[in-house]
Amino acid sequence: MAVPRNALRKWEKVRDWALRLPGAVEEHPWGETVAKVDRKVFVFLGVDDGSHPLGVTVKLTDETAHAHALACPGAEPAGYGLGKAGWVHVPLEPPGAPAAELLRDWVEESYRTVATKRRAAELDARATERAAR
Repeated sequence: MAVPRNALRKWEKVRDWALRLPGAVEEHPWGETVAKVDRKVFVFLGVDDGSHPLGVTVKLTDETAHAHALACPGAEPAGYGLGKAGWVHVPLEPPGAPAAELLRDWVEESYRTVATKRRAAELDARATERAAR
């Protein structure tokens, strides 16, 4: 199955953003790509080989963001009981799928939800530094 170019570009932007967050690392459990901070997954990126439709799974505890994510075409609570804890799977391929910028915001929220206070402070310091330039 061919991977739609637009969806792949979004996936790559989201992956690159996630891996630039403080302490973020990429791992491949279960044959999928995930980004972790301090050994905790903050975004599931699935596979990009065309064997499954592209999507991201993030933990959204903000009610507005959670509802917005679930309103996206094809979005659903994550499987394996993760949906009960606020995890949402958002497909990247359907028409009307969210833009990379919105997905990056959701990845950042997910990161802040699972990261330590120290890591979140590092992220805030980076933002302050960028704004000062």
